Amino acid sequence: MQQKCFSGSPQSSDQILCPSWSVTTSMGPYLKAFKASVVQYVLVNLLTVTQIEVIPCKICGDKSSGIHYGVITCEGCKGFFRRSQQNNAMYSCSRQRNCLIDRTNRNRCQHCRLQKCLALGMSRDAVKFGRMSKKQRDSLYAEVQKHQQSQECAGLGAREEGVELPGHGRAYSRGSSSSSQSSPEQTNLDFNEGNHSIKHEYQLLHNSGLFSHAIINPLPEGCPLIEIERITQNVIKSHMETRQYGTEELKRMAWTLYSPEETRSFQSKSAEMMWQQCAIHITNAIQYVVEFAKRITGFMDLCQNDQIILLKAGCMDVLLIRMCRAYNPINNTMLFDGKFATAQLFKALGCDDLVSSVFDLARNLSRLQMSEEEMALFSAAVLLSPDRLWLTDVHKIQKMQEKVYLALQRCLQKECSSEDKLAKMVSKLPIMKSICNLHIDKLEFFRLVHPETAYMFPPLYREVFGSEITFPDSTEG
Repeated sequence: MQQKCFSGSPQSSDQILCPSWSVTTSMGPYLKAFKASVVQYVLVNLLTVTQIEVIPCKICGDKSSGIHYGVITCEGCKGFFRRSQQNNAMYSCSRQRNCLIDRTNRNRCQHCRLQKCLALGMSRDAVKFGRMSKKQRDSLYAEVQKHQQSQECAGLGAREEGVELPGHGRAYSRGSSSSSQSSPEQTNLDFNEGNHSIKHEYQLLHNSGLFSHAIINPLPEGCPLIEIERITQNVIKSHMETRQYGTEELKRMAWTLYSPEETRSFQSKSAEMMWQQCAIHITNAIQYVVEFAKRITGFMDLCQNDQIILLKAGCMDVLLIRMCRAYNPINNTMLFDGKFATAQLFKALGCDDLVSSVFDLARNLSRLQMSEEEMALFSAAVLLSPDRLWLTDVHKIQKMQEKVYLALQRCLQKECSSEDKLAKMVSKLPIMKSICNLHIDKLEFFRLVHPETAYMFPPLYREVFGSEITFPDSTEG
């Protein structure tokens, strides 16, 4: 059987170039081969920019923003070095050419700052992170781990006080009952009391297909409250750290709209060009979802096949949930490549029904006014669906989803949300599933009509939304 190899690179030059490779894994009598894919490579082997940012700027010690010109630096030092190279600047030092360069005085001596940049290896021709040797990547990974561990140790006391979430006040903590919107008295979870009132939600979960293994039987007795709190904090933190845009950033961009002229320009593009642009846009968002999944406690403990299956099957669902953050219900616009766009901007795609469905879902999700905490837990619960085909450890994933669902239920209670809010959230799952299927149908048709363009889509996009399994030929014995 012919195996496919995937090669390509993420869209950002600061991210990693994936090599071509393929692996075959046996998964049962009906599944002959399963591609170890770009998704698997991202899951297991890649350090993302988000992870690298735990290492301070090598030049001044400020918060870094990734690898720039071959060295981990902040935005300020990146810009300084770029300007020095563009202008072929010649700086002089009025002191002894050994000025201390740190966050507070980095602008005092340009000569010493530039010399430090050069001494640490910054160069326009520097090898990017994606082309690092294995030894260099391993060394960088070890440094990331070291900084993460030191941050965790330093943050233990802070976590006892409560986790501060941008724009949401203090989130759940082991030592505090505060939430983003209310501070009800915290009590022990009673899993028997109130079971009757949530039967409807469980039935909706069961009927949706995505949550067919969710909590339908009585809730487990004796599940420690501290474990639910720990899961809550982990999922919320993972969500907050892997958002493409912060809340304040979205507010600032809310009224940055495409002009009628710009909209017409998009409408006049060829279908191939517009599909390519949207594929790149979606691929960028996928990378954040992958990072979100990796940070959920227990996800990386699953076998690699299960990680891949859950991501490929649930990635679009999470994207659709997150999408409502970038939707403006006042003028029915959505963020796309830095500005808010109406549905008409996507006319060239030739998928009016798909675009209309996406905007309708965004409008309906925005009406729910989900908090970041609710969105985080809902996304995790959808992602951890144990009914996906070909999963190996269904029971383990089911238990993970049940605990996340309990955390979501408790989150809604603490925020004094309406009793039917959970039911309304779950009722959107069949709509999301329909949109996912419609997207695949449109993509398959586009591949038939424009195979060359489809082949040029980002590898991660092709892998996530492509065929992930190969069935035995019907003529084989």
